[in-house]
Amino acid sequence: MTIADEFTTIDAVRNFNRFYTNFLGVLNKAYLDSPYTLTDVRVLFEVGFRGGVAASALTRDLHLDPAYLSRIVKRFREDGLIETTPDPEDARSQVIKVTDKGQVQFQEFVRRSRAQIAGYFDRLAIGEPERIVEAMRTIQETLGADRSAPSPAIIRSPRPGDIGWIVQSQARFYTEEFGWDHRFEALVAEVAGKFLSSFNPDKERCWIAERNGLNVGSAMIADGGDGVAKLRLLYVDKTARGLGLGKLLVDECIRFSRDAGYTKLSLWTNDILDAARAIYIKAGFRLVAEEKHRMFGPELNGQTWELDL
Repeated sequence: MTIADEFTTIDAVRNFNRFYTNFLGVLNKAYLDSPYTLTDVRVLFEVGFRGGVAASALTRDLHLDPAYLSRIVKRFREDGLIETTPDPEDARSQVIKVTDKGQVQFQEFVRRSRAQIAGYFDRLAIGEPERIVEAMRTIQETLGADRSAPSPAIIRSPRPGDIGWIVQSQARFYTEEFGWDHRFEALVAEVAGKFLSSFNPDKERCWIAERNGLNVGSAMIADGGDGVAKLRLLYVDKTARGLGLGKLLVDECIRFSRDAGYTKLSLWTNDILDAARAIYIKAGFRLVAEEKHRMFGPELNGQTWELDL
């Protein structure tokens, strides 16, 4: 990164910080139409959410000056929102708990905050709230203190809109990563559309991998006829690589295919997709055919793999 690029990046971050500070109303003295500031409300939220917390823990977790927190606690105590007792583990600290009145105020702040966010999102187009949440999670995960413990993922059935996500995510990834053209998106859309239009729940299945509320992977089993199942559209987003999701999705495909009575599981891929091919080989698939093609623009080597069930 050049010095010019570094300053451009820094200025972009500072510009975003100014925007988001104004957006949240951080500088407003009356946050959420209350007599309290954002910091005040955050303190009450932490105390109410935790059901009681040591003052020393709050100063550490919220990066607050002890004297500043002491003034907030004093005001809340005078307003009847909290009560304090000596901290048995630290003579210099105190344990803070919300009163019944404080609990009511805490819940009201939660309600107002949710309503405020819902109001912002209600004005957005379909898909925009998800983009915003994804960007927020990216910032949190990238800059978070603990990046050594990745969040777990779940494998679930598709919900309305998920098949469209499969088409969009794969088309975008393979275009950006490998330079494949619009014909690949057309093929994915055709496979996905056929899956939806002629879906047989006894012989076909789709799985979505979800992590932190976002879709990060997918796989399908389609009926290829004559006792052959076809594994289609295996995909793991690059933000979730290294978590074993590809293997997990393939294992689900194999298990379902066996349970559904198929005798063989077949798939078509390209040899440049090394990570996927490694999963297939480890699962016991064998290469049965390959052929050069230009179906998506660049010259590729298409391969057919099969697994006897």
